[in-house]
Amino acid sequence: MSNQVTPPERKKITTRTLHGKKQSGGRISMLTAYDYGTALAVDRAGIDSILVGDSLGMVVLGYENTLPVTMEDMLHHCKAVARGAQYALLIGDMPFMSYQVSVEAAVRNAGRFLQEAGMDAVKLEGGLERVGVVEAIVSAGIPVMGHLGLTPQSVHALGGFRAQATSIEPARKLLEDAKALENAGCFALVLEAIPAQLAGVVSTQLSIPTIGIGAGPECDGQVLVTHDLLGLFDRFTPKFVKRYADLHGVMGEAFAGFKADVEAGCFPTEEHSVRMSEETWASLLEWLEGQD
Repeated sequence: MSNQVTPPERKKITTRTLHGKKQSGGRISMLTAYDYGTALAVDRAGIDSILVGDSLGMVVLGYENTLPVTMEDMLHHCKAVARGAQYALLIGDMPFMSYQVSVEAAVRNAGRFLQEAGMDAVKLEGGLERVGVVEAIVSAGIPVMGHLGLTPQSVHALGGFRAQATSIEPARKLLEDAKALENAGCFALVLEAIPAQLAGVVSTQLSIPTIGIGAGPECDGQVLVTHDLLGLFDRFTPKFVKRYADLHGVMGEAFAGFKADVEAGCFPTEEHSVRMSEETWASLLEWLEGQD
């Protein structure tokens, strides 16, 4: 008789799963993905949630910031991720100007993430000024994740990519914004580039999970941009990123090896080639000779 233990069946992660983790003191893991293959790998690793972030504008499309990213860009990449991930909670990032113009447009665009792109929820940036939008989207049956602190879509208003809420008044406002977003119906909040002490206070005062990125260890979960984690984005590396690999270096070595093999005539070899049968080859030679 085998003593092998059958592993528990994996279940789809939902917003309730994340709330349960907060209540039980468990930690929530989240990574970004923008394509089928990465989504498949992240999902197989057991990550709780995948964010299809508008960060794709910088790490995939090469923009200087996230502002040029469109709804069509986001939906295109969300569809690919949805095809690759089966279990993780999938969150689509609402791009710049997709929810700021009107409540009606915000609800319509949020709905497209679920209806067209297979997402489970959406994320948007901002505090008190976004309460009405959050309430309307949630009322439409669409889960919303908030985002406070360093909000990249406001990079020009913030004066660049830098830490936020480091003085008393901005810290107080962030706390007010966090409570307002919870009351508006957000199921979780991303806290980006804020002091760890402040993130700890927010996490304690809210009943919804907080997901930190550069916000210290006291948040209920952590998220990183996968390209930063893997060493695939070398324009800059934020202080809060821990690199778990240097795939740019590995890729560079592989590409250089390919180039060297091609130039030396070492690739392709017989094992990489397709051959006709001797009979077919002989017939082709005979035909070619008849063409002369």
